[in-house]
Amino acid sequence: MKKKLVVLTGAGISAESGIKTFRDSDGLWEGHNVMDVATPEGWRKNPALVLDFYNQRRKQLKEVAPNLGHQILAELENEFDVYIITQNVDDLHERAGSTNVLHLHGELLKVRSTKNPNYILDWQEDLNFGDLDENKNQLRPHIVWFGEEVPALDEAITLTQSADYFAVIGTSLQVYPAAGLIDFTARETPIFYIDPKPIKIPNLRNPLDVIPEVASEGMKTLKKKLIEFI
Repeated sequence: MKKKLVVLTGAGISAESGIKTFRDSDGLWEGHNVMDVATPEGWRKNPALVLDFYNQRRKQLKEVAPNLGHQILAELENEFDVYIITQNVDDLHERAGSTNVLHLHGELLKVRSTKNPNYILDWQEDLNFGDLDENKNQLRPHIVWFGEEVPALDEAITLTQSADYFAVIGTSLQVYPAAGLIDFTARETPIFYIDPKPIKIPNLRNPLDVIPEVASEGMKTLKKKLIEFI
């Protein structure tokens, strides 16, 4: 029976594919203040800007590809029962071949109703004014904006609690509630932390192995370490 590997991924793993992260540029995301394009207030203030912003991100996503970090995670399904909890809204994990991916912050290639959060559609092209749900309500990006609830959090906590091994890859561990998931690991669960600039994790009860590398190089190291447990 395969051991369960639960992995929390952040912007660092997608950055190597060319997707920019706002935390590397003083709060700007592709030149925009995140408060203008990633909050309910921004949507109410200037929905045209928000729609255009995510239309551009959707176009950009078609121009990038999974990197070695994504690919090694997918390959680990041969040896482990792998579940990925990602803060990323791209589909690079899925395109690399990972089969169990939980998106905490929504998905760029989906949209939802502004009135019914359970009305969700796959969406590959631009989203425009006049694109409506079945009850004539405007559709919006299926993104969990700052200040909104994280619907997938309970499922993420349950996965974390059941992990035999837990890995953190390419995340600053500063965006909550995602950063708090590490506290739900069982006390004996080994934690692996891959980041070129790792922060200190306070009050951690678990065995911790810090791998201070970018995601792709760190994943090579992690794979070797995990194989040793088999």
